[in-house]
Amino acid sequence: MTTQLNATRQQWLAARLDLLEEEKELTRQSDALAVKRQQLPRVRIDKQYRFETDGGNVSLKDLFGGRSQLLVYHFMFGPDYTAGCPSCSSIADGFNGVFVHLENHDVAFWAVSRAPLAKLEAFKQRMDWSFPWASSFGSDFNGDFSVWFSAEQQHQGEVDYNYRREPPAPEPLPGRTVQAWQPRDSEAPITQIAAMTGTDVPTYTRDRPGVSAFELIDGAVYHSYSSYARGLDGLWGMYQWLDRAPKGRNETGIWWRHHDRYGKE
Repeated sequence: MTTQLNATRQQWLAARLDLLEEEKELTRQSDALAVKRQQLPRVRIDKQYRFETDGGNVSLKDLFGGRSQLLVYHFMFGPDYTAGCPSCSSIADGFNGVFVHLENHDVAFWAVSRAPLAKLEAFKQRMDWSFPWASSFGSDFNGDFSVWFSAEQQHQGEVDYNYRREPPAPEPLPGRTVQAWQPRDSEAPITQIAAMTGTDVPTYTRDRPGVSAFELIDGAVYHSYSSYARGLDGLWGMYQWLDRAPKGRNETGIWWRHHDRYGKE
């Protein structure tokens, strides 16, 4: 892409007005998609999921906290992680300041991860976050909502993520962390991110990110929506800003870190 330099203000304004029409059309399409999300059929949830929270052991219904809607961010933090996924952590930096507004508009918000609650609470304190975070450790919740897969599913090519079947994963080196195992592609983005969580690539990728929405109707919980992978782009706050910066995302690799690690590595 070649950018015109030394343009006049009139040339810039003409180009900006052309782009504005496209932006308006995208906004209209986004509004229409939002309505279609709301109109998706509901699936009643009869399974009795349990979660550990700082308020005790609770059900999925309890997470609504008296509200009629519930949004769950599936935060990648498996039991073997030593820190939360840095990408999920960046998204969490954004919703940490948003959840209170949702809660005051009839929408409960929770992050849910498989790690034990003590690990989540320690990392939450490290990151200076205040959003509610529940542990689904020992529950089928993550597996049922397609954000956790077993090693056997990985090896046999039975991972269905983002509504697509993934090919079998390469055979991992069991019991070895990324610090001890340096594969040929040790500088690959996925390897770098796994290292930030203290795991190897197979262990790291058994947990996945996502968002799910639920509605409470006549005392019963219904699932209305789930999205994964690039479907989370709109929730990743820093990218909404970068998309408006002169050079855009301008990425050549993994540049983001846990927010307390910038300048330290």
